[in-house]
Amino acid sequence: MKDYIEKIDRNIFGTLKNLKEPNILELGVQNGISTKKFIDLCNTTNGHLYSVDIDDCSSASTSDRWTFIKSRDDNFEFIKDNIPKELDVIYIDTLHEAKHVEKILYGYYDLLKVDGYIFVDDISHLPYIKNSPRNNFYCEINNQETFNKILEIYNENQKNIDLNFSFFSSGTAIIKKNTSNNLLKNKSLALRQFSIKNIIRLLWKSLKRD
Repeated sequence: MKDYIEKIDRNIFGTLKNLKEPNILELGVQNGISTKKFIDLCNTTNGHLYSVDIDDCSSASTSDRWTFIKSRDDNFEFIKDNIPKELDVIYIDTLHEAKHVEKILYGYYDLLKVDGYIFVDDISHLPYIKNSPRNNFYCEINNQETFNKILEIYNENQKNIDLNFSFFSSGTAIIKKNTSNNLLKNKSLALRQFSIKNIIRLLWKSLKRD
């Protein structure tokens, strides 16, 4: 819990300190920690937070700067009917699986203003690898796949977005929108890790060590 609070303070609220009258979409409420942080930000910036969760989290706050929407985060038509047409910030913290994160990114990107930010929680698999303190197969694999998926999206959109990663705790992807262009469809990276050329290189290095 302490790591999570420090993570969002470092990676999100440090980035957003100069916002004015922001509209913020939070996907995933759970225990309401990030919700309360975003509401505090809205109180000081005259903003408004819209939070979406499949569970009823309506008791998380009574602030008039907060609107709760009980829904799946991929119920795009319903949610877009209940939020502003332009957003300054999107925070993705629901289902941490690569395909789902990809769907959500593309589903809401058109609402994000130029110079707006998307934050994706849980992109680092390092805390969950075998023999680590949080040893967890599901989180390791899904976080690594999400990290790779975000790299694929960035690779096709290097003129449209800036991308930074923080690896503190379970990590955060920080995406800044640079243009009004649509987000281009991502493609698998043309990596050469398993190419014949690289296999030969590795064999040659092994022979040299022997």
